[in-house]
Amino acid sequence: MALDWLIGTNLPQFWKNYLAHFEKEEKQEVHKRYVVFDMETTGLNWREDVILSIGAIGINDNAIEIRDFFEIFIRQEKFNPQSIAFSGVFKDEEEKYVEAEAMIQFLNFIQDATLVSHNINLDIEMINLALKRLELGRLKNAFMDTNALYQRWQHHVEDTQVSLDEVCDALKINKSDRLTASGNAYITALVFLKLKAKLGF
Repeated sequence: MALDWLIGTNLPQFWKNYLAHFEKEEKQEVHKRYVVFDMETTGLNWREDVILSIGAIGINDNAIEIRDFFEIFIRQEKFNPQSIAFSGVFKDEEEKYVEAEAMIQFLNFIQDATLVSHNINLDIEMINLALKRLELGRLKNAFMDTNALYQRWQHHVEDTQVSLDEVCDALKINKSDRLTASGNAYITALVFLKLKAKLGF
C-alpha cells in the first residue's frame, strides 16, 4: 500500500506530535529525561536486517523510573533464527505488532528524550530505516552511546568497541537480566548511571 502522508498536510498525526516536541520554544527543565533502550534484531547489518523487539526504560533525576517502561515485539515476515543477534527468547504467545504500529508506539514513548544505548549507531540506523519504510524522516532525538562513554572514562580511543558484558564486568554490574531487549535496556541504564556519575555530567 502506497504511503502518501509526506505530501503537504497529509503527515500522520503521530509524526506531527513527535516533531512538535522539538519545535517548542526552549523551556526550563529541572530534570532531563533519558530513555535507555535495546533491540533484538535479525542480525547486525542495518541495511538488510530488521527489528524484532524493543525494550526501553526512562531515567529522570539520575534514577531509573520503573514505571516509565516500554516493550514491544514486532511481527516480521522474514528473519533467520540462527542469526548472531537473535536471542531465541521469543515465544509464540507474545503479542506482536506490525512494524508501523511499533514505530508509532516507540515515538510516542520517547518523545524528545535523549536516547541511550550500547553501540547506539546501529540501533539508530535501524530505526531510521524502519521510519524510511513508512516514508517518514529520521529521528530528531539527541543520543548517547554507553560504549563511547566507557571509552572516555577509560581514556581509550573513541572507536574502540567493547561489549556490554565487558563494561558490566568493569563496573561490577550483575548481568543476570541480559536475556531480552527490556532486560538489556535495564542493565544498560545501570551502566549509564554509573558512567554518568564517574564522568560528572
